[in-house]
Amino acid sequence: MVKTLVIDDEQDAVDFLCGAISKYCPDAVLVGSATNISDGMAEITCKKPDLVFLDIAMPSGNGFELLNQIPDRGFEVIFVTAYNEHAIQAFRYSAIDYLLKPVDIAELIDAVNKAGQAYARARFNNISVLLDNLRTDCPSKISLPTAQGYEYIPVDQIIRVEADRSYCCFHLNCNRKYLISKCLNDYHPLLESKGFFRVHNSHLINMKHVKSYIRRDGGYIEMSDNSQVPVSRARKDIFLLAMRSIVI
Repeated sequence: MVKTLVIDDEQDAVDFLCGAISKYCPDAVLVGSATNISDGMAEITCKKPDLVFLDIAMPSGNGFELLNQIPDRGFEVIFVTAYNEHAIQAFRYSAIDYLLKPVDIAELIDAVNKAGQAYARARFNNISVLLDNLRTDCPSKISLPTAQGYEYIPVDQIIRVEADRSYCCFHLNCNRKYLISKCLNDYHPLLESKGFFRVHNSHLINMKHVKSYIRRDGGYIEMSDNSQVPVSRARKDIFLLAMRSIVI
């Protein structure tokens, strides 16, 4: 059973979450709730939960400040928020579970199940990566799911991402590779703000790792790992224009 705590400054939100968790999440056992940061800290210290539902914006502070006060966190976190898009982007980069208000019951059940599995493996989400990513419009690390949990990869180490049916393969420097069970479309919007360009339906490249563009054979790009990436005819001119703005 997963000992669960709810922290939200709105009592109605606390009541809704507690009721929904009790009704729809049989593996989660509610051990307490709080409506401010100080009471939340006291509840965490006293109840030692396995899972915390945490609001972000609260009058006495925010959920990130609370987590900063807990260097050795022994619980999973699910954020419950109506926060801005920048924070949502940081969550996605960091593989942190979050629920948008108003909370959808199906998403709540899914988040609790994932948190329970993560806690059972004793592999807690890396909150420090999230907090770091929140400080910038262009997060510096992205999480990649692995069989053991997550790898947090500096974005500038990614040379390219290649689609492979319903999977995609991350090619990193030093000949490292990660095969991820997500499609390229899941990562394209995250990485395009970090200087990545989709030169082909199956290829997303880091412009900083481009070595050269070769016109022959329909046109292809040589990357820093000496790989050759095709460029679609429709995207060739846009790619060359984008590269010109980088090298000038």
